[in-house]
Amino acid sequence: MKQKFIKIHPSDNVLVALEALEAGSEIQWNGTTFLLKEAVRAKHKFAQKDLEVGDRIFMYGGVVGKANQSIARGEALTVNNVSHETEDFGDRNQNLLWEKPDVSQFKGRTFKGYHRSDGQVGTANYWVVIPLVFCENRNVSVLKDAFLEELGFAPPNKYKSYVKKLVANYQREGTDRDSILLEEEINISPFFEQVDGIKFLTHQGGCGGTRQDSEALCALIAGYLNNPNVAGGTILSLGCQNAQISILKDKLNVLNPNFDKPLYILEQQREGTEEALLVKAIHHTFEGLIAANQATRQPAPLNKLTLGLECGGSDGFSGISANPAVGHVSDILVALGGKTMLAEFPELCGVEQQLLNRCVNDTIANKFMHLMKTYSAAAVAVGSGFDMNPSPGNIKDGLITDAMKSAGAAKKGGTSPVTDVLDYAEYTQKPGLNLLCTPGNDVESTSALAGSGATIILFTTGLGTPTGNPIAPVIKIASNSKLAQRMPDIIDVDAGVVITGEKSIPQMGEELMEFIIDVASGKKKTKAQQLGQDDFIPWKRGISL
Repeated sequence: MKQKFIKIHPSDNVLVALEALEAGSEIQWNGTTFLLKEAVRAKHKFAQKDLEVGDRIFMYGGVVGKANQSIARGEALTVNNVSHETEDFGDRNQNLLWEKPDVSQFKGRTFKGYHRSDGQVGTANYWVVIPLVFCENRNVSVLKDAFLEELGFAPPNKYKSYVKKLVANYQREGTDRDSILLEEEINISPFFEQVDGIKFLTHQGGCGGTRQDSEALCALIAGYLNNPNVAGGTILSLGCQNAQISILKDKLNVLNPNFDKPLYILEQQREGTEEALLVKAIHHTFEGLIAANQATRQPAPLNKLTLGLECGGSDGFSGISANPAVGHVSDILVALGGKTMLAEFPELCGVEQQLLNRCVNDTIANKFMHLMKTYSAAAVAVGSGFDMNPSPGNIKDGLITDAMKSAGAAKKGGTSPVTDVLDYAEYTQKPGLNLLCTPGNDVESTSALAGSGATIILFTTGLGTPTGNPIAPVIKIASNSKLAQRMPDIIDVDAGVVITGEKSIPQMGEELMEFIIDVASGKKKTKAQQLGQDDFIPWKRGISL
């Protein structure tokens, strides 16, 4: 018989509805029977026992809230009767034990990637064009228009064709415009067959903000240039902005003193006319593409992969299906000697002590503690706080406190030791699980993961989020099958089969790992890649949750 509800951890005092349950439904659990006081929607929680005002709510084995009023056994948890609550955290517990997963089926396996001279291996081969300041955004757009169609990197725009047909039909009186259909896109072979694309990034930073923001922007751009998915780059500078060329060069030198990719940096105030700048940028970029086209995919061990771990549009099933499946993948790759990065610090609120206990030494633990407390205090100082993190969509689909959301989100990091903690725009160096300080904002976080070296990003979602990245393929994993069926154009993998009991977490993780290998080898394109979702937002270090 299909399971209708679940208790995630033995010490929890709430149960999670796996499907909509009617009021009066009989609940049998651990030798006891009781009736639901009210209807409980799928993904939402109900009390397993009577709770009094001030009682703590436990899920995933930790505190995720407290009762604001008496909650009877069988009564649903809501934003009205539960509020955010977490346990305090402090020094790490040094009793670190980890049971590695069985990785026998992945030992000796390879993917076909692009080998760089510094030992990194990319899953793609992109050229990037990036401005140091927003004043150059228009010039970047001009370059984009000049290059993409001429080199075969821009497929025909089916929506553009659709508008043309609407115009033509409108001019013919009496024509039924509702009968017009979208045309299928035609695949075009690019002129440079070994180049996966030219990525033109724009942003609103580089000047007018704090010097800290400019430093961070330069560090982020340096990370993109150093990412093994990038073959080289063209950088446009105005000249007078805070984000100076010299800062970018310093960041790149610290990151990789032996950086040897083709890199062209042009300054408009030095070149003179806009035309002179653009002609030179086009000429140099074309030269760079010729060099980038010499690279070919070659076998590489799986430990050369660097996975970014991200979630967005989470629901009450995310922490039960998609996130732990991603966590299993993280454990597999860590056991093989690879790197993973868990981001979104506001969504680690409430699980700090668990992560501190997993840090391999006190230095790393103290850095994590410092970054979390500093970030939290900065949020409170501007009238916000981590407790305000859940979105209306999160709440509607069962995540009613930030601690509840965070406890599920942290499952993406699996169970392995934390080998390093990275501040924003720091580049990952150590094999194992890394914690990367980013906001919970999906695009700011995915942008940071790529800048810190992620060559593939695993993105779980319960509600559906159309987010991609310019240089790191983003694999979307649905927490529930209804989402995968409703939005198949953005979902790559359906983890909802965990909820229905068709597959276990390890089985789902192993299936996802096989998909990752195919994407890393260029055999499959993610839905985000197919849709051209190249989202890029640098984080201004002001508060963004």
